[in-house]
Amino acid sequence: MGWVGRLFDARDTLVRMALLVLSGVGYLVFGTKSGVAPTTAQWILAVLAFAVGLWFHRRPLVNLVVQTALLAVTIQLIDDITINQVGASWALLELTMRARRTRTVWLAAGLLAVVDLTDSIGDPLPRFLSGVFGLLPEVGIPLLLGLVIRTTRELAQQAQQRVAEAQRRRESENRAARADERSAIARELHDVVAHHVASMVLRVGVARHVLTDLDPRVGAVFDDVHGTGSAALADLRRLVAVLRDPDGARSDAALTAIDPAALPAALGAAVDRARQSGVTVEADIDPAVGSLDAVRGLAVLRLTQESLTNVAKHAGTAAVARLSVGVVDGAVHWEVVDDGRGRVPASVPVGGGHGLTGMRERVEVLGGQLAAGPLGTGWRVGTVLPAAPRPTEPA
Repeated sequence: MGWVGRLFDARDTLVRMALLVLSGVGYLVFGTKSGVAPTTAQWILAVLAFAVGLWFHRRPLVNLVVQTALLAVTIQLIDDITINQVGASWALLELTMRARRTRTVWLAAGLLAVVDLTDSIGDPLPRFLSGVFGLLPEVGIPLLLGLVIRTTRELAQQAQQRVAEAQRRRESENRAARADERSAIARELHDVVAHHVASMVLRVGVARHVLTDLDPRVGAVFDDVHGTGSAALADLRRLVAVLRDPDGARSDAALTAIDPAALPAALGAAVDRARQSGVTVEADIDPAVGSLDAVRGLAVLRLTQESLTNVAKHAGTAAVARLSVGVVDGAVHWEVVDDGRGRVPASVPVGGGHGLTGMRERVEVLGGQLAAGPLGTGWRVGTVLPAAPRPTEPA
């Protein structure tokens, strides 16, 4: 906002009035009409006008009425009425800018015009007409300037309201589009993915019962595939439910739910699954993870599952991975490091894979930053999830 805008801002009435008072004092000291020192009555009426303007700078209607009354007294007592005339005109300007109803403005302008014309009552017609034309700078200009400022301010407010309304409309349309997209994804997950996963689980279950003379190791693999498929199917069903009812989720990061107390066991199951695939996993899991909220607990679980899967995929089943999950002052310190099975790791592809991108997005939603890159002959991925904000207690 420029200095002109600040000068006529409603919050700066005291500044405007102080500048006007200083101008009035300068006029009395250096520039009176007659060129002689102001009289005592002139000083008294001027000081009263200054005091009223400063005291009632936030009550423009009261200021105008008192300034107009002082002007009426000044017209009867002294010849140089410039100070009180300017004070009354400025009070009209302030009232025009800030009055709630325009009717008040017009009534105030009429009152000031009548008082100004009292100085011309009884004069010859030419002097009376001169007094009428004199109302232009004394009443017309403050009124016109105040109406321009008032209209400009109202137009600016209307523009801001239109921008805010357009923003709300865009947000509403975006929410509707996201809801439609969620519904479409939910249908695809239910009709395609969940259907095929359910079919796979069913067939594995049938195979376990039909093939009775299996090697125990093959049976263990069947059991693991059946358990993994059943867990994936349960997650898919919860995901479909949340996609169809996004209001049931605490945030975009909470696409499924997990009981915080079950997080240590879920992490242990993820580690066991990685070990069954041949990866040697050294796990250091802080029991305090059981006290995490559901959103961060789910994030830790998904990060762990994705990272251990990547170890088996890229470093091989002979790799050694170290999982570290700790809670320090409410913040979660999570890290997975592998030795690369003695191979020099390749650089991460530009933009990363979909798994790494999903991990990074999940971490950033919770206010953290994901660090991923080569470490020696292996690979490291880690992050620190900030402590969850405490709920504000009602006053």
